[in-house]
Amino acid sequence: MSYSAALDHLKSLGLELAPPPPHDSLTGVATPRVQRKFDLAHMRTLTAALGDPQKSFPAVLIAGTNGKGSTAATLASILAAAGYRTALYTSPHLVRVNERIQVTSPVDATEYASADVPASAGPGELHEIPNEDFARLYFQVDHAAQKLVEAGKLPHTPSYFETLTALAFCYFAEQKVDIAILEVGLGGRLDATNIVEPLLSIITDIALDHMDYLGTTIAEITREKAGILRANGTLITLPQHPEANQAIGEAAATLNLRAISAADYTPPAVPGRFAEAAGSAAPLPGNRYILTVEGKPLVVDSPLPGQHQQRNLALAIAAAVELRNRHSGKLDDSSNSIGYNIPNEAIELGIRNTKWPGRLELLTGTTPQILLDVAHNPAGAWTLRAAIAQMPESRPRTLIFSCLRDKSLTEMARILLPLFDSSADGSPSRPHDHVIFAPIDSPRAASVEDLLAAAHALGVPAHAAPHMEGALAQARRVTPADGLIIATGSVYLIGELRQLALQA
Repeated sequence: MSYSAALDHLKSLGLELAPPPPHDSLTGVATPRVQRKFDLAHMRTLTAALGDPQKSFPAVLIAGTNGKGSTAATLASILAAAGYRTALYTSPHLVRVNERIQVTSPVDATEYASADVPASAGPGELHEIPNEDFARLYFQVDHAAQKLVEAGKLPHTPSYFETLTALAFCYFAEQKVDIAILEVGLGGRLDATNIVEPLLSIITDIALDHMDYLGTTIAEITREKAGILRANGTLITLPQHPEANQAIGEAAATLNLRAISAADYTPPAVPGRFAEAAGSAAPLPGNRYILTVEGKPLVVDSPLPGQHQQRNLALAIAAAVELRNRHSGKLDDSSNSIGYNIPNEAIELGIRNTKWPGRLELLTGTTPQILLDVAHNPAGAWTLRAAIAQMPESRPRTLIFSCLRDKSLTEMARILLPLFDSSADGSPSRPHDHVIFAPIDSPRAASVEDLLAAAHALGVPAHAAPHMEGALAQARRVTPADGLIIATGSVYLIGELRQLALQA
């Protein structure tokens, strides 16, 4: 079966958080369009039929509301730089679903490379799963699922995310990876990734999001995220919202786990940040500073801008240090006395080589420049607002915005839209700014009418484009060459707009 056929079949399952299709794609039987209830027993049944691939490699699980993708990408890059065959599983994707499933290959394999000696092949680079492997494994997973449904061992077809997770596990097992870095898709307790037994569990910053699924308070959401923790296991996190701290602390005490704060790997109160290059066109300062890690200097030079990334960097560094000191990664050996070989130099190289597009990403090859940020919830919007506050006040800017209807549109609008208020009574007035709303290709998308209503309620002038291509063209038309286009609000928006901008 072809790659395009696999994509078509996958799409028929419905996107994440979308209700199941009106007819089961395998049996043709009508199903009610209700919120899907997830059950890890179903995921374990599916992977058991596939030979339990997730049991063949060590893993790190990363949960949280914001920052888990950046942390996962950075940690995977560090392990790749140390020479380990590293897998990375993230979600959602920007353009191609293959982006979610990546494995390293050596940059320049040494003549002494050996499959029996991890890291012997030298530093590696992450690459997406090839189309042919994706298609082959997709239909392998689909065939196993169909047989389980027909035998009554599964109540329904696995979800989009469950199917992709099983596919990723199969690919990682085939590739004989030394370690897999797994970003939790939603919550933690019932997430499909949570059937692994992690060497480490990492919890990033927690905020209100997906409240229909996870709870309406920080404490409730944190308890769902803490579902990735294991008895007598290891947790790496940072101090954050008091309710989150309390919920994490309660879980840690109940499970008798070892809790590590990454606070020691954040910059000092007055960061020793290197000066930006003279004449730099970047609207945001880079994350460049020096830490002392186990008595030795470590130069942090991350391509991911924004002060918030310092917390994600700290989590990735803390995880790398923990892996090298306490975990062998051998699934059949209970002794954790031998660690991964991850010197400070590999941590530095991995941080420098991290690729995580769409997160405060500046496209400098366009006129005017375009800043992309997925900021898909209020916490993300506040982070973007803080970044905008560091930009020159005199620089004209245009906002391209859209979001999903299950997000907090009103709150996100209140956070971001006043920064682009071109009305006469704006405070401060920004007569050269613009707000453009664009429809996004998702059944969960907020309508343009709702977006315009949110702007009208705030008294902020805004315009609607008929499609993304029109929104980008309009933004380029009204923004001066020395101005800045800022696009945000949804992964779907950033994925489509990034593709359009880079094709131009």
